Amino acid sequence: MMAGFGTRGYPRSRGRTWQRTGPDRATLGIIGAICAVAGFFALGIVLGPVAMFCGWQSMGRKWSNDRDVPALVALILGAIDTLLALIALLGAATWGNGLL
Repeated sequence: MMAGFGTRGYPRSRGRTWQRTGPDRATLGIIGAICAVAGFFALGIVLGPVAMFCGWQSMGRKWSNDRDVPALVALILGAIDTLLALIALLGAATWGNGLL
């Protein structure tokens, strides 16, 4: 008879087994949306990528999640915010000091 090599007397938990410290996905989506909206007013070159990162992490690094509205808002507004900040920086670097 074989001894139960490597078996346990109780089944492992099938649920969430990783550590629960740190922000969860819903919180990251809300943080990303706040950063995206604040980036339109100040520090868009910094807050835009932060919003995109938070939104992408909140979506679980995939596009198939339909219920995460703050995450999608954070991702899209963060991309727009970053693009506008880059255009403003490029416009300020021209000869005519042009865009703003």
